[in-house]
Amino acid sequence: MLEDKNQHLTPISALGEFGLIKRLTEKFSLKQDSSELSVGDDAAIINPDGKKVVVTTDILAEGVHFNLGYVPLKHLGYKAVIVNLSDIAAMNAAPTQILVSLAVSNRFPVEALDEIYEGIKLACGKYGVDLVGGDTTSSTSGLVMSITAIGMENSDKIATRKNAKPNDLLVVSGDLGGAYLGLQILEREHAVFLANPNMQPEMEGYDYILERQLKPEARTDVKKILDELEVLPTSMIDVSDGLASEILHLSDQSQVGFRLYEEKIPMDTMTITTSEEFNLNPVMCALSGGEDYELLFTISPNDFDKIKNHPDFTVIGHAVDLEQGNYMVLRGRNELSQLTAQGWDAFLNKQ
Repeated sequence: MLEDKNQHLTPISALGEFGLIKRLTEKFSLKQDSSELSVGDDAAIINPDGKKVVVTTDILAEGVHFNLGYVPLKHLGYKAVIVNLSDIAAMNAAPTQILVSLAVSNRFPVEALDEIYEGIKLACGKYGVDLVGGDTTSSTSGLVMSITAIGMENSDKIATRKNAKPNDLLVVSGDLGGAYLGLQILEREHAVFLANPNMQPEMEGYDYILERQLKPEARTDVKKILDELEVLPTSMIDVSDGLASEILHLSDQSQVGFRLYEEKIPMDTMTITTSEEFNLNPVMCALSGGEDYELLFTISPNDFDKIKNHPDFTVIGHAVDLEQGNYMVLRGRNELSQLTAQGWDAFLNKQ
């Protein structure tokens, strides 16, 4: 669990709640002008200066969202921030602050929480967000993290899931399916280790997809790119639960259908080769795998020329009338396959 197996371990009870909070947060500094008051008072003070405030919360629970048998604590802290910043990016807003709450059992020493907060600090530094508050409490069932992220944007720039129109183009950033295949590698090697602790894990050659799973990035850069291209998304969502699920969310909120073209779905070569190793269909990994944290959005067809040659974006389909439903056009055939939501659902899925 800890990077340094030989260090002296401090029980949380030795510090108490307020001593623990002070230790975990004292290395954080404020960067945002909108952060007026942060950790140490009863509440934070944020000054949006006339902008709309966007707020999101995600919970990560041990045994449901992560397995500490193979997830390093520093990576966990980093990823916990990223999944929330991704939601802010999906509103076409800029992330500015986070609040972090932990419920932790007494099997975790203070040094374990130090590592989690080191990852949180790395993410805050990279994305320029401030830690302005949170809470800690004890837990009888492992580790639970809840992070609230705050972002800001002018009201005319914010994108929601609701405004896609028929004939709008469906666009995705980056590539899909890699995070799911990274998880398959981790699960396989963890199972081998449990069966024989003397076996060395075979991780070599899987760097890209392992990073996609353990240390994803939030696509906050997409907003900047679209601003430079003078493109305003008509709807937007992040790909956290799988491409098919996110398309259906846009369909439901915007009251349109979609045509997704199988041959257009962007996938990295390593994703494809690893899926074959596991006898999995790479397209299904993209459709249902989740945790890619890319952005899926629609744009007016009039904006096609502005993005068509951009290396970060792929046009993968278009919107149609709601009555025409949601279908994938199969590769090499003009046949349709109905899209269904088989992505991640915390109440249905078990790792």
